[in-house]
Amino acid sequence: MPTLIYEKTREPVRVGDVVHLRGRPHVVTGWAEPHKPASTGRVHVRSMCERGNFAEYFPNVIGADWIGRTDRGE
Repeated sequence: MPTLIYEKTREPVRVGDVVHLRGRPHVVTGWAEPHKPASTGRVHVRSMCERGNFAEYFPNVIGADWIGRTDRGE
């Protein structure tokens, strides 16, 4: 089972982590693992602004990457 980690710290990404996108804070609400070798999966976040919009991004947008992927022999 792959693990989503922050590239700089090598710490696992956790639900509830606060990340900054375009200078604004967002809360990690979950993720979708890659479904095929060419996929990067997605990270789900919620804006901490008044509206609290949900969005999904590629993991590299929050500085994260997957380790332990068996579909790529990692």
